[in-house]
Amino acid sequence: MPPARSPSTTATPEEILRALADPERLAVAGTLARAPATATELASALGLTPERVRRHLNRLATVAVVRGEEDRRTFRLVPETLRAAALEVGPPREPGVALGAVFEEEEVVLRNYFRGGRLREIPARQNKKRIVLARLALEFEPGVHYQEGEVNRILTTFHDDYASLRRHLVDEGFLDRESGEYWRSGGPVEV
Repeated sequence: MPPARSPSTTATPEEILRALADPERLAVAGTLARAPATATELASALGLTPERVRRHLNRLATVAVVRGEEDRRTFRLVPETLRAAALEVGPPREPGVALGAVFEEEEVVLRNYFRGGRLREIPARQNKKRIVLARLALEFEPGVHYQEGEVNRILTTFHDDYASLRRHLVDEGFLDRESGEYWRSGGPVEV
């Protein structure tokens, strides 16, 4: 089996997805997710020939989804590779940092501007900026008043220029402010 990529050379999320797109390779990865196994054990469990399993293991190793153990017979899944690819693709879909996209165009914009849950840059184009601001507005509960420091803390988790984000949210009607207090006045509401 050829050597897998070095840890410093990582596959792109697209390369990883292409490697996992084959149903048999996905079954190999799924079996290894439960426990490390040899090619022979995988072949027996999946009803494939050992040679076919080795080809699949080779392909998965080139994108660092699986790794051979020191005994050079046993393989294990590398979940860190999958986690890193998921983070690179866009913000996690956890309730606190949900994408908030309703339409495909919104999701494309959010995936392009967010990486690892952080806003890479504030969009210059008005339509893209409004999509990003609508997403950020989801971090503020309707009917709750926030002190400026708390608004800054929330926005800093997304981008270091919290002052610009705060100003844009107010200017675009997503937040209102008075006497150092801010509250949500626009944007989508999660149900």
